[in-house]
Amino acid sequence: MRVAGTSAPAKPGPQPRLAPAGTDASPAEPFDDLSADSGPADAIRADRSLSWIRRLGPLLARHRMRIVIAVLAAIAAMTTQVVAPRVAGYAIDAALPIEVGGESGTLWPYVAALVALGVARGVFTYAYRNGLFSMGYRVEFQLRALLFDHLSRLSFAFYDRVQTGEIISRSNSDIRSVQMFLAFAPIVAVQLLSFVVAISLMAWISLTLTAITMLAMPAVYVLGQRLRKIMFPLSWIIQSRNAEVATVTDESVSGVRVVKAFAAEARQVEAMATAAQRLRWANLVQHNSRASYTPVIENLPRLALTLVLLVGGHQVINGSLTVGDIVTFNLYIVLLQAPFRFIGMLFIMGQRAKASSERIFEVLDEPVLAADRLGAVCLPRRTTAAGDTAGVEVEFNDVRFAYGTETVGGVDAPERSAPLVFDGMSLRIGAGERVAVVGRTGCGKTTLARLLLRFYDRQGGAITVDGHDITDITADSLRRTVGFVPDEPFLFSASIHDNIAYGRPDADRADVVAAAVAAQAHGFISELDEGYDTVVGERGYDLSGGQRQRIAIARAFVADPSVLILDDATSSIDVAHEAAIHEALVDLLADRTTIVIAHRLSTISLAERVVLIEHGRIVADGTHAELLANEPRYTEVLAAGASDETDNDDVQPPDGPSAPEATTRW
Repeated sequence: MRVAGTSAPAKPGPQPRLAPAGTDASPAEPFDDLSADSGPADAIRADRSLSWIRRLGPLLARHRMRIVIAVLAAIAAMTTQVVAPRVAGYAIDAALPIEVGGESGTLWPYVAALVALGVARGVFTYAYRNGLFSMGYRVEFQLRALLFDHLSRLSFAFYDRVQTGEIISRSNSDIRSVQMFLAFAPIVAVQLLSFVVAISLMAWISLTLTAITMLAMPAVYVLGQRLRKIMFPLSWIIQSRNAEVATVTDESVSGVRVVKAFAAEARQVEAMATAAQRLRWANLVQHNSRASYTPVIENLPRLALTLVLLVGGHQVINGSLTVGDIVTFNLYIVLLQAPFRFIGMLFIMGQRAKASSERIFEVLDEPVLAADRLGAVCLPRRTTAAGDTAGVEVEFNDVRFAYGTETVGGVDAPERSAPLVFDGMSLRIGAGERVAVVGRTGCGKTTLARLLLRFYDRQGGAITVDGHDITDITADSLRRTVGFVPDEPFLFSASIHDNIAYGRPDADRADVVAAAVAAQAHGFISELDEGYDTVVGERGYDLSGGQRQRIAIARAFVADPSVLILDDATSSIDVAHEAAIHEALVDLLADRTTIVIAHRLSTISLAERVVLIEHGRIVADGTHAELLANEPRYTEVLAAGASDETDNDDVQPPDGPSAPEATTRW
């Protein structure tokens, strides 16, 4: 791209030749992981018949050594814990006189042993807790990166029907629930192992007392199973209602202008109160269930303590047990409380993790409808003799498309039918040609751009760029070749420089300024306190609509695509600035292929050729003058567009976020 009055921006590095670009994950293949500290793409298993923990198996396998070391440290810590009561019992027996008038033994060896056991347990506890939580947070990071990577590759059809709050909830609280279980579950498992070891040592001391202690075990098992069955559906409901609260919050904040414009604050507060009350009810039911079952599960073994003291006391009196034995036995009973205390927590955390993981897998099981196929190639960059970016040919051949026909809810879900937007639409645009696409509202003008960029996949026909079917081209190289300036530009909450350079992050300040000058944005940017370093508010809504559009146009200039789509990109810009932008665009678009989606007569002037879309097909094709003279439908469309035009005063609105795009429930 060469901007008038400036030197040409630095060119990107050497472009790849047409060569295989690898494969992308299909619904039947493993999902790639983006972890920064991981090796080649291991995966979450895509087989939905597996349990959730087995589906996470490959992610966990990356940390097998960390898990093994942590578990061994936990076993060592548990060993010191269960040995300590036995040492204490021996110490008591050594301290008591063997016979009346006899002398007690020395306690120092036992004291030293208990101190050593305490120190060892502290070291091993640090080792296993550090290892397990380190593993848990790493898996959380990898799972979040994996989920975000998959979300970035899903088609627009997915986002058309899913609420933002649902995605946020699954990306945050659901992943955190899985992480907490993965970190705590091995600890609880070792605690249960300590239960087995303690029971064995208790049986060694007295089978009778051990049998008395085990009387409560069947009841504990039955109650635990009941709690598990209650907790899973409640956990799913709680996570879903957390998503409802997140959705209401997102819509209320993002749509604050609409809310205030219609004095609907009270209605939004009521919607939040309703969502919060639904969440409160589910949480209260869950915690009431936990409060009802967990104390019983924890305390049933303690009821056996009274019988142990009664029977054990008689055995001490009879001389079949020593005082140290009965003290050791009671210490083991106390030691058994920890596993039972953890059992209730494990049931709750496990069921919540299961529900959360299934919600996460719902997203990961969504097929990537526009995935790169095996053998997809990278488009090379075409240049003119002067070294500037050159346009490439674009062709639509008998294209058929309808919104809502993509597979919904996973690979086994049925397809939905919808009216066709394109029914055999064919259009050829030569390299370097400028074509305006005109039609009534809803005829498919913007859809044409979305299909060319593979935001959606067609249901029939073919679309080619530079002679290659777009399904045979990698999505990255396709979108580097085809630039898009929408009629409602989106700006990130970043500096103006970063927003303009978004498509080419390595662009220097000179490139950014040159593009801003061409887009008639340099003037108002220079008047800002921090100029190009000014950080815009969320979605750029502290700028006017016209200012946002000019920044979006500059962003497209810096990206320097071979094909540029302008979707009524100057609709919010006042007449004076629009004329200056059009004047700059005529020079900038000289060598590149340009598709102008036109709603206004002023925009059509950028094109050399005009096509009219009606009933899903191209019904007229020619110059503006030819269509104006010979095509009544074209005249009607222009008249309708002229009646809808309003002057844009380019006034800067107040700060605040924008209204979100419409979504439907999951």
